[in-house]
Amino acid sequence: MNPLLVDELLKNYLNEDIGRADLSAEGVFRGERVKAVIKAKEDGILAGLPFAVRVFKLLDGSLKFSSPLREGMEFKKGDILLEVEGNAKAILMGERVALNILQRLSGIATKTRKMVEKIRDLPVRLLDTRKTTPGFRLFEKYAVKVGGGENHRFALYDMVLIKDNHIKVAGGVEEAVRRVRELIPPVYKVEVEVSNFEELLKVLRLPVDIVMLDNFSVEDAREAVKIIREAGKPFEIEISGGIREDNIREYALTGVDYISSGSVVHSARWLDLSMKVV
Repeated sequence: MNPLLVDELLKNYLNEDIGRADLSAEGVFRGERVKAVIKAKEDGILAGLPFAVRVFKLLDGSLKFSSPLREGMEFKKGDILLEVEGNAKAILMGERVALNILQRLSGIATKTRKMVEKIRDLPVRLLDTRKTTPGFRLFEKYAVKVGGGENHRFALYDMVLIKDNHIKVAGGVEEAVRRVRELIPPVYKVEVEVSNFEELLKVLRLPVDIVMLDNFSVEDAREAVKIIREAGKPFEIEISGGIREDNIREYALTGVDYISSGSVVHSARWLDLSMKVV
């Protein structure tokens, strides 16, 4: 992860929150030094600790930190996640941004971990999607990995995914794949989304790397996997659409290689954490 990019993003978040000045901090504090603790008000998986620490350090590099936990560890209600000691003004100025990051990322990691645990014994991997918060994707995808999931493409530049709208514009999936293969270097994987068996049979004849089964039922997904495997194609198989904690294992048992779910990010609940001066 590029530390320069991380700092740029964190500075933007701080500038958004502080603006011209923190009127409360400027008015109240007179150089006091304090210790503050961030505590959990519910159970979860810790994610975002290095970024929370960096938020405070950007405001005052002399602050001191300690934590009994590491990224990806479980915590319980009442546990101390982070202690920070030093200039009170800097600590209180960074409080909300640091907490927002910890609450959001720990919520994503917690939800991801729950879904991964459902399929841990199976040869299938859970992927996230690009359904992320604008300006916060770097951190949200990081949290998915902390929770035990894996990242699908980070953005539009790192692989090809031909979806229904691309096919519509090109006039057909064959033409869409032909155009891509003509222009895109072979080091990039090409994935094609299919939403029914007719589209799947067309894709079986094309030079693609991954087939995405979009919004297939469990029964149809099982049949699609059988068709692909019996055709002897070396395709990797991904399934997406409507994947949740309560059905992810059923989909994993169909024989797909990957399950992608936007819900690990867009439906993850912020965890309840708080910071108190002690």
